[in-house]
Amino acid sequence: MSKIIINRLDYARIKKSINDAKQFRSISNDEAEKLLKELDSAKIVEPEAIPSNVVTMNSIVKLSFHNNNKQIQFQIVYPEQANVKENKISIFSPIATALIGYKENDEIEWIVPAGLTKIRIDEIIYQPEAAGDYDL
Repeated sequence: MSKIIINRLDYARIKKSINDAKQFRSISNDEAEKLLKELDSAKIVEPEAIPSNVVTMNSIVKLSFHNNNKQIQFQIVYPEQANVKENKISIFSPIATALIGYKENDEIEWIVPAGLTKIRIDEIIYQPEAAGDYDL
């Protein structure tokens, strides 16, 4: 699979969120390290240069699970904006961590309670950068 792409603002804000969360112990060291590893392996670009088919912060994505063909849709947000009832999932959640920086049609292996499954990014319904919303 190709290298993930993250815009410079998302990179800085996610790193700050991780540092804040570690300070307040609201993220486990395991989850923090996993997300930092993803960030550090990413190609960093300016917000205006991010392709419109890449999952970024505040993107609304539609996914399907290979094991049962179930589809879900949610928005990836910063921890303080997370609200499951509004389908807003924190970047600290394992599924959001797994998706950030990947593209439409990418397939990602993900561990669910039943074991390993593959998820596919079917569609990015909204991506802030593609809509010209660079300061969300």
